[in-house]
Amino acid sequence: MVARSDQSKRARGRWGEDRACRQLRRAGYEILDRNWRSPERSVLGELDIVAATGDAVVFCEVKARRQSSFGGAASAVDVRKQKQIRRLAESWLRSNERVVDRVRFDVIAIDGVRLEHLVSAF
Repeated sequence: MVARSDQSKRARGRWGEDRACRQLRRAGYEILDRNWRSPERSVLGELDIVAATGDAVVFCEVKARRQSSFGGAASAVDVRKQKQIRRLAESWLRSNERVVDRVRFDVIAIDGVRLEHLVSAF
């Protein structure tokens, strides 16, 4: 059984990812993948959104919070999380055998209803 607060967090996360995808599409990005998990057993976690714009593949982490907390939603993407996203991105590139000119790591932070797209966040 899933606790009510966990369901609420999951629903908020899904809402945030849907909103982030809409924002990225409006900005001209192509969504390549969502909630991607590596087939490699040693690479844990998931990539929220993988998108393409121009010559770049963008790995986008989405953080949605009900209300602004200290540091805001973006502060949840700490050094440990950044390292995990980089490992997942390497695995995604290997799995997709895609020739890429540039790779970028963005964060979309949603505090309450305010969305902020942090380009090249790390």
